[in-house]
Amino acid sequence: MSEDIKIQLDEVKLAGQVNCPAHPKGWVLFAHGSGSSRKSPRNTQVAHVLLQRGFGTVLFDLLTIDEDQEFKNRFDIDLLADRLIQVTHWLLKHPDYNHTGIAYFGASTGAAAALVAASENVENIPLRAIVSRGGRPDLAGAKALVKVNVPTLLIVGSKDFEVIKLNEWAKTYLIESKLVLVPGATHLFEEKGAMDEVTRLAGDWFSLNFKDIPPKTPGGKSEARHPSMD
Repeated sequence: MSEDIKIQLDEVKLAGQVNCPAHPKGWVLFAHGSGSSRKSPRNTQVAHVLLQRGFGTVLFDLLTIDEDQEFKNRFDIDLLADRLIQVTHWLLKHPDYNHTGIAYFGASTGAAAALVAASENVENIPLRAIVSRGGRPDLAGAKALVKVNVPTLLIVGSKDFEVIKLNEWAKTYLIESKLVLVPGATHLFEEKGAMDEVTRLAGDWFSLNFKDIPPKTPGGKSEARHPSMD
């Protein structure tokens, strides 16, 4: 099921899309990068593959159209993280959410927002994992990074030299993380096969970190899982 939605938060209404398989084994919220939106073709590709692998996904705009006109808002990591946190709580109350847990997929500045959100809301959000694609985790800051206690996968193109350095720096502060370089890829992963590798890595990371959490049927009972599903 795919549904275009309007997410009402305290102060704004954000456009989004919910994609839900029959029995989600987990939910992934997407935080796009600066200058992008819920319609990012790269994030949409990842979301499509995750849906095929049994994950529910939520893609949404972090900013309203008017807010996006103010360039500084695109780099206001605290604002973006707060929006991600609010949408996470919105999902937890959504009728399709089946208590299997949450994960974040962040790109560019969205990765920093995901990490700040993770550092601030560990206690009341069932967060299982984070994936950063071409991310700027350095923008989260060391004080936030050391508080992130969920497995974090940092994916960077092998030719994205400056961003590699920033991710290596951030990795030294993260409690549990892995840095993977996609061979031959630059910042936007436009090279042939690069995004296919990103989607595979993300899907494997989320599957690994959700493998012990059985999905629940609409009646609330956990359904048995075949080992091959992992």
